[in-house]
Amino acid sequence: MHKTSPSLSGPVSVAPMMDWTDRHCRFFHRLLAPHAVLYTEMVTAQAVINGARDRLLGFDAAEHPVVLQLGGSEATDLAEAAKIGADMGYDAINLNCGCPSERVQKGAFGACLMAEPALVAECVAAMKQAVRIPVTVKCRIGIDDCAARDMLFAFTDTVRKAGCETFVVHARKAWLKGLSPRENREVPPLDYDLPYALKRETGLEVILNGGITDADAAATHLERFDGVMLGRAAYQNPSILQTLEARLHGTTPMPLSTVIALMGEYADRQKERTDTPVHSITRHMLGLVNGRRGARRWRQILGAGSVGATRARDVLIPALEAVEGAD
Repeated sequence: MHKTSPSLSGPVSVAPMMDWTDRHCRFFHRLLAPHAVLYTEMVTAQAVINGARDRLLGFDAAEHPVVLQLGGSEATDLAEAAKIGADMGYDAINLNCGCPSERVQKGAFGACLMAEPALVAECVAAMKQAVRIPVTVKCRIGIDDCAARDMLFAFTDTVRKAGCETFVVHARKAWLKGLSPRENREVPPLDYDLPYALKRETGLEVILNGGITDADAAATHLERFDGVMLGRAAYQNPSILQTLEARLHGTTPMPLSTVIALMGEYADRQKERTDTPVHSITRHMLGLVNGRRGARRWRQILGAGSVGATRARDVLIPALEAVEGAD
């Protein structure tokens, strides 16, 4: 059943990250951040249409609000995939126009689409016609040696005319040749003023992404932007999500013992329903106690120590004891 969701503009969202933000990661992040907007990994439109939908798109009702990020450049396929996502209960559809990987470029989507705003507008229009939920776009400030301001403003202006009012902007250029995807997240310089100029001068809803590594930085950016999207920082140090929840919403962080109990129950359900290995779930929790005594043993137990485990509690309880015993 579709659930009415808080604002999809934030103020905090967790970025779509390949191999990381699967359904188990999102359930875990939801425990830590009841108000955050969560995103799937990018899924190609063709995979949605032709693949195993429950495996690719299935999610727990607790994950709402959750956004399906699609990859593709064929308007008809994207519209069909968007409708499938909407029918499955996703709260919004996001089109990936920011990934610089060679594999994505070969599929003619991702960051290379910033050079084809008319095509992106056609895709957005088709998706909006197919669904009633919001359709948004995630992009960079530009690609290669373009004039970033000119490209960003022209791209968003064209896509806006197709009905997109919300853009998640990674405040770096993407270099399509010469840099790996990892280098593209670190090497091109950050330019936070350009996305802010876009928001200020156009009135678009702009969610800032890129280089936001702690709660203080996120809070500062929220003074200028409609929302912030955290990527690796939220995954590698998920307690940042609890800190932001407390600051922005006045919530009390869930005790570690409660997180453990709920994740254990979740893991048992997944084991019973789909025979999901315990390690597939606990791997997302490795960074939760970073900076605390016992963190190293926690990572050992939840990491290599969970491979082959048959019951979640056999892993989670010793991990909790390692931290509590060290405090």
